[in-house]
This record gives sequence, C-alpha cells and structure tokens, in this order.
Amino acid sequence: MKWRTQALAGLTAGTILISAGGALAEEGKPAMTTEETKPAALELGQAIPMADTEMKSVDGSSVSIADVKGPKGTLVVFSCNACPWAKAWEARIVGLGNEYAKKGVGVVVINSNDPAVNAEDGYETMQARAKDRGMKFPYVVDATSEVARAFGATRTPEAFLFDKNGKLVYHGTIDDNAKEPGHVKSRYLRSALSAVSTGKVPSPQETKSLGCGIKFRAKSSS
Repeated sequence: MKWRTQALAGLTAGTILISAGGALAEEGKPAMTTEETKPAALELGQAIPMADTEMKSVDGSSVSIADVKGPKGTLVVFSCNACPWAKAWEARIVGLGNEYAKKGVGVVVINSNDPAVNAEDGYETMQARAKDRGMKFPYVVDATSEVARAFGATRTPEAFLFDKNGKLVYHGTIDDNAKEPGHVKSRYLRSALSAVSTGKVPSPQETKSLGCGIKFRAKSSS
C-alpha cells in the first residue's frame, strides 16, 4: 500500500520518480532526468511535434508518428523496458493501445532512453517485450532522444493524446495505481481515449506523470 499512497500523493502534490538504479526516490527529492534542464512541456492544443521523424520499430521498419495517425486521434506514449513503473503499467498500456487502435486511434510507444545507461533498454529487449506482451502497434526507438525533447517528455511512462485534428487534448499518467490494477479508481488514459474516440474533450486533460526520468542521449554537437 506504500506505493499506492506515494503515487496518489504524487498526482496532486508532485511527481514520484524512480532513480536510475530502480529504487523509489526519497520523498521530497524526486529523481531527475539525465539532463540538467528539462525540455519545455508540450501544451494543450499544440500540434504533434516531429510528426514526420522516422524511428525504427521492433519489426525493423521505419515508422513516424504521422504514419500511425488515426482518424479519431493519436496516442503517443513514452516508455521503456527497464523502469519499474513502466513495467507495472505495461500490460494496461498495451491493452488500451490494442483496444483503441481498433477504434480509430493511432498508437505508438516510443523508447527514448539511452541503452548505454541501462542495457535492458536495448532494441533486442524491446523486440522481446513487444512480442511477449502482444503489442499490435509500433514500439519504436527515439535514437537521438530528440522526439522526447520536442514533446517535453521527461518520464516513463508518459502519455500524450491528440484529437483527430492532431491537437493535444490529454497529457499525463495512465491511472491512479501502478502497482495494484485491481484497486484503480481513476482510469485517466482510458477515460481520455474514450472521449477522443467519440469526438469529445477529455476530462481531466492533464494529470501528473509518475515514473522514472527519461535517460536522454547526449545532444549532438553538430
């Protein structure tokens, strides 16, 4: 129950993170991303950034967000293989992605982590994870971490949901209980997907993202 108490507190008072080593950050001292300065967060109503940037998917193909854009909307989730929070929510993310991909919402999960920080975030593990979980949508590598920077993404997992016009209408976490699926009370992402798939505006449109800091690759010097 300790995890649940910390997570719920994070939704209203701040963000609870996990450090690079995987342990929960000390209360009041959230773990940081591997960059000193956080990228500017994408605001509600803004368009999908870097939509035409091609990224390598687990099936070997090159995929852009524009390629997966759906007639009802588009869901972009930044996640990874190694983060305990991403692992805890993974089955729910895959379930929602597979379900709403059939309802006209394009879905893509992006791994922006540098595998040099944690080898578990490597491509081969991504392939195995996608197969084991039965992902019916692309799981891709943000090879420079620039897509994450453009979104202002800092956590794994972190969801960005766009409407049919490509405008951001929901940004935040998956639900209010990562560790105990059976005790979830607020299914934020499911509610937002339901709204978008029926042409409505989600409520709430923003929640606090809970998870590990993204392990950004170093920026190119060129």
